[in-house]
Order: sequence, then C-alpha cells, then structure tokens
Amino acid sequence: MPPTLASLVHHSALKLTVRAGGDRLDAPVRWAHASELADPVPYMEGGELLLITALKLDAEDREAMRRYVKRLVGAGVVGLGFAVGVHYDDIPAALVDAAREEGLPLLEVPRRTPFLAISKAVSAAIAADQYRAVTAGFAAQRELTRQALVEGPEGLLAALAAQVDGWAALYDASGAVVAAAPEWAGRRAARLTSDVTRLRERPAPASSVVAGPENEDRVELHSLGTGRRSRAALAVGTAAALGTAERYAVHSAVALLTLTTERSRSLHAAEQRIGAAVLRMLLAGEPDHARAVAGDLYGGLLDAPFRIIVAAGGETRGDALGALAEVAESAAARSGEAVLVVPEGNRLVVLACDGGAAVAACCDHAAAREAARKADDDELVVGLSAPAGPIAASAAYKQAEQALSVARRRGRVLVEHEHMAAGSVLPLLADDAVRAFADGLLRALREHDATGRGDLVASLRAWLSRHGQWDAAAADLGVHRHTLRYRMRRVEEILGRSLDDPDTRMELWLALKATTSE
Repeated sequence: MPPTLASLVHHSALKLTVRAGGDRLDAPVRWAHASELADPVPYMEGGELLLITALKLDAEDREAMRRYVKRLVGAGVVGLGFAVGVHYDDIPAALVDAAREEGLPLLEVPRRTPFLAISKAVSAAIAADQYRAVTAGFAAQRELTRQALVEGPEGLLAALAAQVDGWAALYDASGAVVAAAPEWAGRRAARLTSDVTRLRERPAPASSVVAGPENEDRVELHSLGTGRRSRAALAVGTAAALGTAERYAVHSAVALLTLTTERSRSLHAAEQRIGAAVLRMLLAGEPDHARAVAGDLYGGLLDAPFRIIVAAGGETRGDALGALAEVAESAAARSGEAVLVVPEGNRLVVLACDGGAAVAACCDHAAAREAARKADDDELVVGLSAPAGPIAASAAYKQAEQALSVARRRGRVLVEHEHMAAGSVLPLLADDAVRAFADGLLRALREHDATGRGDLVASLRAWLSRHGQWDAAAADLGVHRHTLRYRMRRVEEILGRSLDDPDTRMELWLALKATTSE
C-alpha cells in the first residue's frame, strides 16, 4: 500500500502530532510538497501532504483560513503539515478550527523535524510500495505461467481471478465464453458478448473498460492476438480499479494468452493445409486416401452424412469469408463437432456434419446478413449442398457451386440446393440472359400481333397449355378450331420452325413463361 497520513504519524523519527481530522488519516499520500504561497492550489495535483510555515499567511484571520483550507480541500490536498516554532510557536486556533470544519487532517510538525525528512519518508514509502508491487507482479507472472503450462487457459484464468480478487473470462472469435473463473462468473461474462464484439471490431491490440452487468463490478476487456483482427478476448472483473500488482498480473495474462492464441493460429494454419489436401482427395473420388491423411483430426466427419458450403466474397472482401469461417469453427468447437474449413482465394469451402451446429450457425449468419444487406451489396454469397457421404463429395461440391451461382443471380446471400431441387424451375427463368432469349424468340410474333392481324401469341399459349389439343384450346380462345389451326400455321411460317418438334414447343413454352409482360 502507498504511504498514508497514519503511517507518517506513526513514523517514530518524524514526531508528528494530529491537531485536526484524526478520522481521515487513512488517506493515501501521493507526495509531500512544501509551499509558502498564499494560494498553492494551481500547483497541486491532488493527494499531496502540503507543508507550510505560514510565512505569507495571516494564520490568525479566521475568514482567511476558512477560504484557504476550503481551496486546499477542493484541490484534493489530503493533509496539511504546519511547522511550529518558525513563525508561530503554536498552530493558530483559526487554522485549527478551519481544518476541523472542512475535515482536513492537520499535523503539527515540530521544529526539529525538517520538511525534507517528511519528503524523504514519503518518497521512501512510495518506492517501497512500488517495489512490493513489482515483486508481487513478478510472482504473479511466474504463477500464471506455471498454471498456463500445467492447466492451460482454465488454470491461468483461475490464478488471475485469485490475483485480482475478482473474476476472469476468455472469449473465442465469435464472442462466446469458452472458459471462466470462478465457475459462477460464466453467466456474468456471457452478458458482455456485445461489448466483446465491439472490441474485436477495433484493430488489435485494443482494450476498454465497461461496467459489469447491473453495475456489479468494473470490467476490463482486452483483445488477444497480433493480427489485424483478434481471435479472442479476455475480461477481468473487479470491485475497484486495479492496483499496480494486479495490473502486472493482467498484462502477464494478456501476454500468455496471446502466445497461446498465436500458437493456436499456427496450428490452425497447418490444419487448414491438411484440410485442403483432404478436400482435394474427396473431390477426386479418393475417400480412403482422404481418411488416411486426415487420421483422427476430423473424427467421424468423413464417415457421417455431411454438407458442403461454398461461399464467395468480393475481391477485397476477405473479412466476410473470415467471419463465416469463424462462425463455423466456433459453433463446431462449442458443440464438440469436427469441421473442415478450407480458404480458396476469394472463396471458402466448409465441410460440416449434416444437421450439426456448424451448418446451422452458417445459415443463421447468412440470414442475418440477408436482413441487413443493401441492394448493391454482394459482400457474401453462399451455396449449400444436400447431405452427402464421402463417395458423393464431388457431386455435393457441384451442388454447392450451383446453389452459389443461383444465389448470385438472385441477389441472395444463401441458397440451398435442396430448395432448388424441391421447387419450381420457373424462378430460374428470371435470369437476364433467359429473358433476352425469350424476347428474341417471340419478337416476330409480337410484331405480327401489333399490326392487328391476329393474336398469335395468345393462341400459341393456349395451344401449348392444352398440349396441342385443338378443340380444348379453341374453346379457351372462343374461336373455331380451323381458325386456331390457321394461326398455328402462321406461327410456324413466321418462326421458320415446326411445332411438331418437341424442342421447339419446349423453348416456346419457357419463353412465354419467362416474359413477364405476357
């Protein structure tokens, strides 16, 4: 602890006597300063023991002393030391009464005690306190390092919580709590997820101080990692601001956890390289070789039904793919699943368990971006395959690519291949290229109808919708079947194509469906 007025009073060599404010001697003293100015306040920082002889003060003027003491208290001066036997044989009553009224501790300094002795005593006590803090900090660093090596992050957090007399929590890349100490702190830490997310949006290293849930405590948040985007965060909750020793402990924890994070990053990069090789083997139709290379790294992922996600970002939008990768990996880690994540330039491939947490988290992430995206924002596009096994991995990859292509054309963030297969083909006709083909195919018929010489487009639609049944189509149009036969011959003449050709009938029907004006 720093020196206090009480410790100075109890200092046997100083012989100080308390004349007022005896109930406030526990105030810490930041420095001892001698000043004979009538108004020393402009030169005070707060926390000082001010030493005077009243050389330039009318210490017997009660009103002047009230103003003087009031200004000292307002400036944060914690005590006033008055040297007797210099200008006054005793402390004037006016000053004693003013100090009592304001609650300012007033210490009598005997003539044989120089102000320099008091300054030295304060300086020595401050130095001793700092030395104790540094020593305690090094001890804390050794203990935190030992716990990190023996028990891992969980042991480190427990040791840190004990050092700061509070709690500590570790968050993963998604802002979820992965470890906390003591155990009860997990629920409290979980309520700070939004603050952790905001912290991670700032370039690392970054830190902030927030009020704990319901103002229960003071919480420091620190990002972990050396990259532009941190992969983890540390929260430390205490009842009050950290002291010097506690600050050393927190900084040591940040350094140790950062080393752990960076080591994990290197291992993660190596794992991704293995994952890329495994994926290439699966897509090449070599599941046995893929299992041999993967070993136990992906557990039973390669044997159970899985889905493949193919995501694409813009040329300079790596953050979108990085965020999706973090979502998949964090969800899999929390649920104990295996997941294979492979970056491919401006694309990302994810292989995850069908029905698992990683696939669900990716879909939820895409849905959230869908709701928040702007009309011209193509930052992230995702295609999801149907469930597949190792033998059908190549087909699943193609499905995901097809779904990705459809998502891009439709301006969607996510399209699932199963939804494409289960739905109608007609929405796919909204493509601009299909519409251009349809307009070109039907243009001559529309130009004919525009002259008022017949209604060939409507007749063609009715005839095709009735599968070439003349009587039914004619009845729909309200004309004689011979009239309809004549119109269909005109369609053949104008288009130069036979309606007996099934490909022609198919193209004309799709063209009619693709043109919204019809």
